[in-house]
Amino acid sequence: MKKLTAVLAMTTALAGGAHAADLGAVDEPITLAINEWTGQHVTTHIAGEMLKAAGYKVEYGTAGMLNQFQGIADGDIHATLEIWSSNVSDEYAKKVEEGTIVEVGDLGLDAKEGIAYPAHVEALCPGLPAWEALKDCVGQFATADTIPQGRIVDYPADWGTPGADRMTGLDLPFKAVPAGSEGALITELRASTEKNSPLLLVFWQPHWAMSAYDVKFVDLPEGETACFEDASWGPNPNAVNDCGFTPTRIFKAAWSGFEEKWPAAYEILSNYELSTDVQQPLMGAVDVDGGKVEEVVAAWMAANEGSWKPIVDAATN
Repeated sequence: MKKLTAVLAMTTALAGGAHAADLGAVDEPITLAINEWTGQHVTTHIAGEMLKAAGYKVEYGTAGMLNQFQGIADGDIHATLEIWSSNVSDEYAKKVEEGTIVEVGDLGLDAKEGIAYPAHVEALCPGLPAWEALKDCVGQFATADTIPQGRIVDYPADWGTPGADRMTGLDLPFKAVPAGSEGALITELRASTEKNSPLLLVFWQPHWAMSAYDVKFVDLPEGETACFEDASWGPNPNAVNDCGFTPTRIFKAAWSGFEEKWPAAYEILSNYELSTDVQQPLMGAVDVDGGKVEEVVAAWMAANEGSWKPIVDAATN
């Protein structure tokens, strides 16, 4: 943990721009959503510790990324701290439009999602990272369950079907197999690296595995709105989704009654940002070194008080 000396992307200017607010209902706990991936756990526990430092009670509620929004709209869950714009449900937009969920600012992570592979796969499929190379390498990626199609490991089912969507859009003969969890994706990467075997999967950064397993992204046509709405756009004139992910925004959202009930907490979460340089090694401390999220975050908070405490102080003093 001594190596985890990078700081949150919280600037002095941001803290200086904040103003003290009433604490509100400190006797009632604030429930933060816990989703399915380690980075989100780190993000959420740092936010939770900041709220505790301000004098609030904090609880964590397990909630699927795509199905958490009804709970937030109902006020059963009070905030979610790491929403990826490239993988958010239509339900979220509906709740924002009806006014039961409000956005509370960007998280600040430098994010990217895409179709990925361990670097050694380039030797097994010459022409990568160009996506067209996959047309000639289908057999390399085929398994007993997918032959004659190749296999691509998609996100867990609760996260959507971006891998399947792009295989259809680009007219690539690959069968998308949903991973059971984030851990299952890591298991795939580890096995492929150890066995020098072919692997195609949907993955993202920031993530400690990007460097641990030397993960590369396939070069896809740049994602833009027309790709997802107009079949004539892109390399496949007969389908949408024939492109990469749109640039990803990662942001925070809360129950619409949050600000009125806990004004200072709302200000803290609004001003809370997290950098990739902080999150990625903390994820590694959990997933590689075997640390518990609570302990890893607590150690980081103790060693980096100067990077988060000004946000809490500005909201409460």
